Amino acid sequence: MKIAVTGGTGFIGSKLTSALTELGHSVYILTRNPDNKPEQPSVTYVKWLSDDAKPELELEGIDAIVNLAGESIGEGRWTKERKERIKSSRIDATREVISILQKLTKKPDVLVNASATGYYGNSSKVTFTEQSPPIERNFLADVVIDWESEASKAKELGIRTVYTRFGIVLSKEEGALNRMLLPYKLFAGGPLGSGTQWFSWVHIDDVIGLILFSLTNDAVEGPLNVTSPNPMQMNEFGKTVGEVLGRPHWIPAPSFALKIALGEMSTLVLDGQIVLPEKAEKLGYNHHYKELKPALLDLLK
Repeated sequence: MKIAVTGGTGFIGSKLTSALTELGHSVYILTRNPDNKPEQPSVTYVKWLSDDAKPELELEGIDAIVNLAGESIGEGRWTKERKERIKSSRIDATREVISILQKLTKKPDVLVNASATGYYGNSSKVTFTEQSPPIERNFLADVVIDWESEASKAKELGIRTVYTRFGIVLSKEEGALNRMLLPYKLFAGGPLGSGTQWFSWVHIDDVIGLILFSLTNDAVEGPLNVTSPNPMQMNEFGKTVGEVLGRPHWIPAPSFALKIALGEMSTLVLDGQIVLPEKAEKLGYNHHYKELKPALLDLLK
């Protein structure tokens, strides 16, 4: 297949690009600066988000598009300016994707648009599936709701549209896991906040697996929770990290200290969710890593 990818040089996008090319697909990475990118077999760089860019000319005939563009939510404090960049980077990129799709004579079969479990809000008791409505409106929920609303315009063009709602992605290269490991490596790991908040995690291999599943399975449509079927409470998660690393789990990081250090961004570690991948399991997706310990052993070996 010919597959366009935005955010194709980022954390998840680079993994997806490698997986797609290994499977024999041709990948078209949309980027602001195609000239400074390294050559890769079966990869074409297409200029976009620029006044002189006409990506639709190079993307005519694509079979699918994966939209992963957006500024990281886990880097730096959420100042007013940064929150605006987090939101606008997602909305603007998705709006441009829709514009490209409108201009294509032959529409692709599917748009897989990144999203997040932040859609649902936070709860220590409610279990969220794809059928669940949001239970609160906070910054992350507002971003995701607007993000998916923009992507939903692809349905009006007759394009199957999937919203991959990512949980906390675990990877050895980037993401939340690396920041969590440092205290344990210094023999200072312990529960964050109360330790009872739920952590809906997913191994990077299953992130890529579920995107590929969405691209090739016509039954996948609408929201798709990209999480492990076995979320864990933060205290148990930390104990498992300590066990795999051979380090103690003993020094707590109190909520008030994390709120002072991280500001509003502390919600990412202090406010949890139980989010289950109900749709993926019903449609026959088999997770590579359903349990945390094997996932960590793979990532930390």
